[in-house]
Amino acid sequence: MDDLTELESLPVEQLIEMIREKTGAGVNLSFPGKVLARQIGRRVRPRNQRLVKHLSAGDEHGRSRNMILEGDNLQAIASLYRERGHIDMILTDPPYNTGEDFRYNDKWDKDPNDPDMGEFVGSDDPAKHTKWMKFMYPRLQMMRAMLKPSGVLAICIDNRELFHLGQMLDELFGEENRLAIINWQKTAAPRSDKSGVTTTTEYVLVYARDLARTKTASLDRTDADNRRYSNVDHDSGGMWREGNLTARTWAEKGDFAIQSPFTGEMHYPAGEGAWRHPKRNIKTWLEQWGSAYHEKTIGDGKVKALVLKDGFQPESAERAKKRLGEPEWPFIWFGRDGQGRPRTKTYLEQIKKGKVPVTYWADEQLDMPEELGSTSWDFEESGRSSDGANELTAIVGKGHGFTTVKPLKLMMKLIQLWVPAHGTVLDPFAGSGTTGHAVLALNAMAETDRRFILIEQGRPESKDSYAKTLTANRLKRVLSGDWANGKGQTVAGGFTFKVLEKRVDAKTLLLMERDEMIDTVIASHSSTGSRRSAVLIPMDRDGEPYTYLVAKNASNEGIYLVWSGANSNTDLTEEVYEAINEEANTAGLGDVYHVYSRRNFLVTDDVIWYQIPDRILSDFGLDVRTESFTEEG
Repeated sequence: MDDLTELESLPVEQLIEMIREKTGAGVNLSFPGKVLARQIGRRVRPRNQRLVKHLSAGDEHGRSRNMILEGDNLQAIASLYRERGHIDMILTDPPYNTGEDFRYNDKWDKDPNDPDMGEFVGSDDPAKHTKWMKFMYPRLQMMRAMLKPSGVLAICIDNRELFHLGQMLDELFGEENRLAIINWQKTAAPRSDKSGVTTTTEYVLVYARDLARTKTASLDRTDADNRRYSNVDHDSGGMWREGNLTARTWAEKGDFAIQSPFTGEMHYPAGEGAWRHPKRNIKTWLEQWGSAYHEKTIGDGKVKALVLKDGFQPESAERAKKRLGEPEWPFIWFGRDGQGRPRTKTYLEQIKKGKVPVTYWADEQLDMPEELGSTSWDFEESGRSSDGANELTAIVGKGHGFTTVKPLKLMMKLIQLWVPAHGTVLDPFAGSGTTGHAVLALNAMAETDRRFILIEQGRPESKDSYAKTLTANRLKRVLSGDWANGKGQTVAGGFTFKVLEKRVDAKTLLLMERDEMIDTVIASHSSTGSRRSAVLIPMDRDGEPYTYLVAKNASNEGIYLVWSGANSNTDLTEEVYEAINEEANTAGLGDVYHVYSRRNFLVTDDVIWYQIPDRILSDFGLDVRTESFTEEG
C-alpha cells in the first residue's frame, strides 16, 4: 500500500478489493510484498507445450486423458487454459519451508517470466516465512481459478507453515469454504524435535471453491467397519448397532426425563445434550414396550417428562420383559436385559452407502457426522511417510533421493472423497508422482476413469529433471508392472509427457497443429485484462467439433480459429465468414465474431480480427516491433 507506483498500475477491480480488505471487519492478512505476489499470476506468460513421445506411456485412452507437464508450475498453470474451471480436485504437496532446500525466486518480483531460480532460503533467514508466502500466494490464486465451482483444494503441510497457509487459504477461498483440517499420523515411532515435543503428525488443509456445491463422498466400508453390527432380535430391517439417543447440541424442548418401563427409573440426556428425536416420536417408540405414556411435570426444572400413564407398576415391567423376548425390539430400547439407559438402533442398510470419514474426537456411539471438521487419520488408515518412501523404492529401486514421500494410501483416500468417478485431479507439485499413481490404482480397483495432470520442474539448477527420470519413470513402471522389486502388475491407463517451451514465438506458432493452436488462442485471448476469460466449446449439438468455433467469452460472443495446420486453411475469406456465421447461429452466440487467422481478405463490422502470429505474440508480452519473432536456442 506504500508503493504508489505499483498502486497506480493496478486494475480498478483489484484496488476495490484491497480497499474492502483494509477497511472491512475481521482479520486481514498482511505481509511484505503481498501486492507483488497478487500481481504475479496476472503477469505470467503462457507457454507452448511440446509433446515428448518417447517419455509418454500406456494405452491410447490413457494418453488422451492424463499428462505430465515439465516446467515451472506457475507458468504451467497459466498455460493450461483448456482446463481452467474444469478441475475437480487439486491435490498437492508443496515444498515445506524447512530452511534446508526451499528456493524462492525473488527475481519474479520484477519479471515473473525470468528463467532463473533465485537463491536458497536458509533457516537463519529472518524473512523466510514472508518469502514462502510470496512464493505460495500467486500459486494458490491460480489453483483456485482452475477449480470447478464444486472443486476442492487439498494441500499437504507441516506445522512450520500451517498457520500461514491457513491464513492465505482463508483469505483466498473464504473461511466458510474450509472443509477440513486433516491431521494424519506420519510415523508410528515418535521422535522429539528441537522443542522436545514429539511430532508424529502432518496436516492436509481442504478448502472448497464453493461449499454449497461441493460433495464429500463416502469411503467403501470393510468387514472391520461392520463388525459392531449384529441382529440379536431378528429385526427385519437387518443388521444394526447401538446408537446414541442424545444429540450433541442442547435444546430446551429436547431436555426432559424419560421413564424406563423396565425399572421405573428416570433417564435424562447425557452430558449437556438433549434427546435427538421429537418427543411425539419418542412417545410412540416407548409405548411399543406395552404401556401407555403421557407428558407430566415432575418438578425437575425441565419441560414435561414422558412417564408411564398409570405410573410404574409390576405389570408394566412384565409387559416390557415379555416384549424383550419377542423379535424386532422397538427403535428405542434399554439394553439386552432392559436395565440400561435408553438408546436407539442404527441400521447398517440405512447408513448411506459407504463409510463417512469419522472425526477423531467423536464418541464411537455417536451417529456418523455429515461434515468432516477437524479430522485425524491414524497411520493404519492413511499410511506413514516411510510407507511412501518404501513404495517409491519398490517401484523404481534405490537411489531416488526422496526420503519424505506422501503414502499412496493417503492420496487415494483424499481422491476417493472428493473426485467423482470421471473427475480430474491436478497436482502442481507432483514430485515422485504419487498422485498419478493413486489415480491409476483407483481406476484399476473400480469402474472409474479419473484423470490426472501432474506438473513438475525438478531441480534445473542441478540439471536434475526428475519429471523425466523419476515422475515419468515411476508411472511407466506402474503401468507396465515392471517394478524394481519384481512384484508389480500391469495396470490399464497411460499418460502423455509434455515440456513447456521457453516462449511462444512466431516459428513455433506457425508450425502448430490445430489442437495446439486452439490452446494457444484461448490462452492469448484470456491473457489481457481488457478481455474476459474464454470458455472452450469443443463440440456442436451433434457431438462433432466445429470447424471454426473454439470458445466463447463472457458476453456470449464466439471466438473462431481459421487454422487447419501449417499452410492449410489459414485465411479469413468470404466463404469462411459464411461458415462462421452459420456456426454462431447454431451455437446461439452473439453477432460479434472474434476471428484468429493468418490473413484477412474481407472487411465487415461484425468481425474483430486477430492476426496470427502477431496478435498472439503481442498478447503474450512480445513487442513485435522491437523483439525478434524467433527466440534463438
